[in-house]
Amino acid sequence: MPEPTTIGATPRIWEVGALCRAIADALEARFNPVAVRGEITGFSRASSGHCYFSVKDANGQLRCAMFRRSASLLDFSPRDGELVELRGRIGVYEARGDLQFIVESMQRAGQGALFEQFLRLKAQLEGEGLFDAVRKRPLPLQPRGIGLVTSPGAAALHDVVTALRRRVPHIPVVLVPAQVQGAAAPQALVEALSKLYLLAQAGQAPGADLTQNPAIDVILLVRGGGSMEDLWAFNDEQLARTIVQSPVPLICGVGHETDFTIADFCADLRAPTPTAAAELVAQPREVWLGALGLLAGRLADGVQRQLDARHQRLDQAAARLGRPSGIVARHQMQQARLAQRMRHAVLLKMQLLAQTQKALEAEMPLKLQRQLTLHAERLDRAALRLELLDPRLVLQRGYALLTDTAGQAVTSVRQAQPGDALRATLADGAVDVTVVQPRLL
Repeated sequence: MPEPTTIGATPRIWEVGALCRAIADALEARFNPVAVRGEITGFSRASSGHCYFSVKDANGQLRCAMFRRSASLLDFSPRDGELVELRGRIGVYEARGDLQFIVESMQRAGQGALFEQFLRLKAQLEGEGLFDAVRKRPLPLQPRGIGLVTSPGAAALHDVVTALRRRVPHIPVVLVPAQVQGAAAPQALVEALSKLYLLAQAGQAPGADLTQNPAIDVILLVRGGGSMEDLWAFNDEQLARTIVQSPVPLICGVGHETDFTIADFCADLRAPTPTAAAELVAQPREVWLGALGLLAGRLADGVQRQLDARHQRLDQAAARLGRPSGIVARHQMQQARLAQRMRHAVLLKMQLLAQTQKALEAEMPLKLQRQLTLHAERLDRAALRLELLDPRLVLQRGYALLTDTAGQAVTSVRQAQPGDALRATLADGAVDVTVVQPRLL
């Protein structure tokens, strides 16, 4: 906090940076945290991910900064002119001495409750698998008929009809009008879709009479842009469950490119606008005519190539039939070449065998000598080990081999009794002994 000054005294002289920090500290202590409502202006997103903009109302304007971590949590794309509620901290950007609001969260003003309801329903239906990509169907390249659900007085109807009339005037369009805004809109949309489903199923049945009702291969559910409240009918749970029951691919083109509804997630394909929805199912007639012309040209070229190839084969066959001696000569030349190759191969094989034999003859004495040397060394090592195991070497060190009258070795005093006759074999002879008294150690 800055120090108080006395009236009439000389004011304190501040360093610019110190004054900015003091003002920032005062704002931090007095105001933060702050919630602000205002209209976005000058919104921009830097390559770093940070967002810079201002919020204003009729009486003032406040510069704002929203850093990448907070901006990554946004669930919508902010636009100039949008009314939002911000939460964050007020401070001073000391580098320029500007008052700045550091935004930590942002939501559309007046739509918090609706948006929370939207998120809850979205999470529920997503958990049930209504948004799964595996159930999304591809669009037909050339639909026989197009079903359309929208308000008969909406600009979206004019946009769709204009796009279809310009691109595919030959494809019939079946319009089932429905209210697209207000409390009764969800039920009206469900009923309109149900009618189209019946027509689509009837047109796909085997043997269906398409002269009465055209076959419907795709359905467009469209509405122009508006606020979240205006588009709320397309966030209805019953409508969502009806959309996923469509017997044919369904495109949802509701609002602008930045608007998302539950119907968008349930449809087989989301279009950013009603016009885009019409263009997705309406390849221009010129494209198909061009493709048809290209195929016709390729077919003609293919037929001509086949005719040319047949004519060439016919000419070659006629030439062979006219000169049979040439065929005989070619076969004789081929036979001579094969005979020469066979002689060359046999000669080469014999040379390789002779070289192998010479190599073996040169190596045989050396290998035999090495084997004899190895066996002699192994024999010497075995004789040495056998000599070391000779019991006479033990007897020469003063030991004796004691046996009984049966010649069995006596290895324990428990095998000898007083008076037993034993024989002690020494290194140079044997001594007969008589047991006087056995003693245990």
